[in-house]
Amino acid sequence: MNQEIIEKATEFCNEIFADKKNYELAPEYYYSHLPLCVIDSVFSIGVKYEIVQNTISRFCNYYRIDKFSSSQEVTTSDFLKLMKEKSIKELTESIYQNRQRTSTRNGILKSEAVILFLEVLQKFKIEKLKDVDKIFSSEQFENEIKKIPGQNSGISLTYFFMLAGSDDLIKPDRMIVRFLESISGEKVSLNDCQLILVEVANQLKKNGFNITPKKLDNLIWNYQRDLN
Repeated sequence: MNQEIIEKATEFCNEIFADKKNYELAPEYYYSHLPLCVIDSVFSIGVKYEIVQNTISRFCNYYRIDKFSSSQEVTTSDFLKLMKEKSIKELTESIYQNRQRTSTRNGILKSEAVILFLEVLQKFKIEKLKDVDKIFSSEQFENEIKKIPGQNSGISLTYFFMLAGSDDLIKPDRMIVRFLESISGEKVSLNDCQLILVEVANQLKKNGFNITPKKLDNLIWNYQRDLN
């Protein structure tokens, strides 16, 4: 890992985020139902986030689920039961109203990938948000998720853990790569993104920021989106 990239990124973040030292995360980081984290993480890969938000809203409106109400958490099994009452075609075209696939080559419908992801959670007895700690470092769970067509990179899985509560992970996507490469003028791998942002967040904390790698990821993502 290049220490120079960390220093350049820290200096740049200090400057452009100076007015965001007490930054709060967007609402999607506070879903009240674990399966919504799955839907978000699967549908968010490679698309504008507004599309994902609309997809989730249509799903929740159809099933009358309050995304952010913690009065009664809907479990993994509850969601699967609802979904399996419909065909994949109905879920895709009438409920999600989103025909995106997990990848352009040998990908499956994202609506189907969500079901497969939820089935793995159910297999590991992960029903609610409080259960996620049980599989956070599980290689077996990770391997099962990566078997789902289009999930081999692990980006959706990492993002799932972020949405489900982990403050120390980032979503190493093209937005983060572009940000770091534009600052450093060097190539940055997806694997390096996690390590770099953890170190940058640590440095920003010393400068008075109320920051975590997850918050920094979100700040950078929004910054890059606004540039486009």
